[in-house]
Amino acid sequence: MGEFRAPGARASGFDGPGDYRWFCLDHVREFNAKYDAFAGMTAEEIWQAQSPIAGWDRETRAFRPTAGIDSAPRWADFADPLEAISGRARSRMPKQRKDGRAVTGEEREALTTLGLEIDAERRDLRSRYSELVRQYHPDRNGGDRSFETRLQRVVEAYQLLRKSSVFA
Repeated sequence: MGEFRAPGARASGFDGPGDYRWFCLDHVREFNAKYDAFAGMTAEEIWQAQSPIAGWDRETRAFRPTAGIDSAPRWADFADPLEAISGRARSRMPKQRKDGRAVTGEEREALTTLGLEIDAERRDLRSRYSELVRQYHPDRNGGDRSFETRLQRVVEAYQLLRKSSVFA
């Protein structure tokens, strides 16, 4: 493991800084030597990218009305603009189950993929997973491979949830 941080598979966003890979100095130099920011660009595109005003012709994520999240809040519904902003942030915060455990957005998405409610129990998770695997697996549905991507999402959702603290 190196000491120099580089962006990883999950980019930074509203939910946090994202994932990072760590490189040693030799690997950083090797990566940088091979990196070409202008690969695949025409001479005109390179000239435009190097222009001092490049990028100022479009809105950045932070200055869009949606701030890169979703539709803009209805400002007239709020006496204080900070309430509108915090309301949007609260909608993205982890939800709580009846037992008090927090469920992240990724876990909620996995529950939706499996067709489960937020308060589902471990036995519900296992039985629903088994049911969906039987339904979508080519060995169980006459060799129909059209459900492979759906089966893949079901397996990934189950793998995430079975290791989650929600079902501990």
